[in-house]
Amino acid sequence: MTSIYRGILGDNPFEVRVLDNSYLTKLLALQEIVYDDLPNKDILQPLSEEEFKEILQGKGLLIGAFVAEELIAFRAVLKPELDDEHLGYAIGLVNESDLNRVLYQEISNVHPEYRGHGLQKTLANIIMEQIDTTDFDYIAATVMPYNIASLKDKFSQGFNVVNLKYAYGGKLRYVFALDLHHQPQLEGERVAISMGDVDAQQKFLKEGFIGVSMKPLWDDWVIEYQKRL
Repeated sequence: MTSIYRGILGDNPFEVRVLDNSYLTKLLALQEIVYDDLPNKDILQPLSEEEFKEILQGKGLLIGAFVAEELIAFRAVLKPELDDEHLGYAIGLVNESDLNRVLYQEISNVHPEYRGHGLQKTLANIIMEQIDTTDFDYIAATVMPYNIASLKDKFSQGFNVVNLKYAYGGKLRYVFALDLHHQPQLEGERVAISMGDVDAQQKFLKEGFIGVSMKPLWDDWVIEYQKRL
């Protein structure tokens, strides 16, 4: 399959390809390796075999990074079904026509042996270049509070926290959104709130604030919120 990107990972040359059904077994195997390596399994919401198949068969896009022929990382975007849990509602959308213009930035996995080289960010940039922005207005994603690597990943791409809710059977998640056509207009001072203070964050979000950045503060991590015009 044709490469869409080539680079160097440490001492190893690697390439990125758009994946199809023939890579399903490798995707499932890599996801299992990554999941088993996690000290906190709540950090990752794995995709089922059926969900992988849906993306590979046209309801999104999957790209993979390879060293030689070994799949060492992958990243996915999904065109979601219109259901009651659609993240477009959490962004503030209500019309079906608007909801249909939302993509999800889905799972991102990097083999433990190849972490520390910025591969997750590289794949994010590559997959975003593949998206036709004439068809979509927003990219949405969910991240667990204190999943520092994934939170940094979203903020580095320009995503903002627009909601904090329970999903996936009661798991607390930030809802991130990226407006593909407009930068949010902000006003006032930033307010830093601990990731652990759920009530305060939800209060500010309801009052029209969005999360614009994150930083360590003493022995904690905080999200910085700013009022959206």
